[in-house]
Amino acid sequence: MIEEVKKCASVLSKGGIILYPTDTIWGIGCDAKNEEAVQRIFDIKQRPSSKSMIILVAEPHQVSFYAEVPEVTKDLVEYAEKPLTIIYPKAKGIAKALVAEDGTIAIRVVKDEFCKMLIHTIRKPLVSTSANISGESAPERFDDISDAIKDSVDYVVNLRQHETRKSNPSRIMKIGINGEIEIIR
Repeated sequence: MIEEVKKCASVLSKGGIILYPTDTIWGIGCDAKNEEAVQRIFDIKQRPSSKSMIILVAEPHQVSFYAEVPEVTKDLVEYAEKPLTIIYPKAKGIAKALVAEDGTIAIRVVKDEFCKMLIHTIRKPLVSTSANISGESAPERFDDISDAIKDSVDYVVNLRQHETRKSNPSRIMKIGINGEIEIIR
């Protein structure tokens, strides 16, 4: 796993795009601070720029580097048993293309060991968006990812490609500046 982290870190440091396993489904990712790399993911996915993407961080305290953190979210993140993406208000410190029109950003604190190691290594948040063309179904396994997606990235992580269990996207909640909670998915 350490070799894969090193390879990914090298690709990401050069503005590259990776296809990688997460704590949910396989994702397409890049350095969330690199505007050009983020735009390239929008192009690969044929996704409208009005639809923002999730970023991953390795530790709960890192969320505050990229958004306003209402008090209520601390317990939600700490006690979530399943992967939970929270849409936070007042995004900051990331590529502008990742910020939604209302100024929010979706962030998930990962529990996956590979993702945590990679984020710690690059010392930046990581974009995570499903490995599919926008509008198509998200792949449940690596084998479900189209060749078009595999061929469009700079590096495909050589881990967990033969897993047969179906993966699901994370739960998504939106938190208002005053702590209001809205369940999105």
